[in-house]
Amino acid sequence: MTTTRAASRTSDFRTDVLLGLSLPQKRLPSKYFYDAVGSRLFDQITKLDEYYLTRTELAIMRANAAAMAARCGSKCLLIELGAGSLVKARLLLDRLDRPAGFVPVDVSGDHLRAAANELAAEYPALAVHPTVADFTRPFEVPRVPAARPVIYFPGSTIGNFDPSEADTLLRHIARLAGPAGGLLLGLDLRKAPAVLGPAYNDAQGVTAAFNRNLLVRINRELGGDFDPAAFHHTAFYNLDQSRMEMHLVSATDQQVRVGDRVFPFRAGESIHTENSYKYDLANFTRRAAGCGLRVEETWTDADRYFAVLFLSVVG
Repeated sequence: MTTTRAASRTSDFRTDVLLGLSLPQKRLPSKYFYDAVGSRLFDQITKLDEYYLTRTELAIMRANAAAMAARCGSKCLLIELGAGSLVKARLLLDRLDRPAGFVPVDVSGDHLRAAANELAAEYPALAVHPTVADFTRPFEVPRVPAARPVIYFPGSTIGNFDPSEADTLLRHIARLAGPAGGLLLGLDLRKAPAVLGPAYNDAQGVTAAFNRNLLVRINRELGGDFDPAAFHHTAFYNLDQSRMEMHLVSATDQQVRVGDRVFPFRAGESIHTENSYKYDLANFTRRAAGCGLRVEETWTDADRYFAVLFLSVVG
């Protein structure tokens, strides 16, 4: 990453943090969870007993990866958004027919490059192009002649976006894939709050550490003076919005400085750090159609906790 790009990312981070902390309901974008420490903590979360999402999605993929790879087609340029540790991508790469390349995209540069280097060593014939970028914004994809772009967006990360933002992102993905392209998407489905709650409130406190690490990052990169111990993690299911919400709740009346700005907190006041929307398949299919994407095939687990969908770009 060049110095200019790094400075630009810090500027975006500062702008988003100052704006979010100025809102009546303070809010921080969840994409900033994923610095090197946050990425490692999230990897730990995915292995927790309570966190059903990753193991359920992996089970669906292991059972259906050949069918998914067939949908991707020959000479697929696989572009993974929010790539993380690239565990799920391996299941596809093992089965793709003559893949044209793999483009893992993530905001956490060090974590991404380490994972991409490891994967490239395992697949020496595969062209791997790690791309450090915020996938919600335009970024450059390598040009590979005669390749079919397929966007891989696992983990139900789409659920972290409010509905209007998710629709904007789906339209962006459709443009990125192009008329002959496709989208392989992980989607967390609606289910009982008794299942959802523990997944975001694990007994070991890893999710709490992941949530508080956002404050540590603000201190380090933006000159903040948050005391992470003065905020406690909470997560709950918002039934009206069909989403899990994560918050950091101030334990006391306090003031926090970020750079030259001061933000007051009342005891019990929260910073809303993440949403995780849970979807109804029929409703999502209709919304995707309005964004230029047609659902071609759906794979789920026996409990219908999670789904993986293949969508084609319409027109």
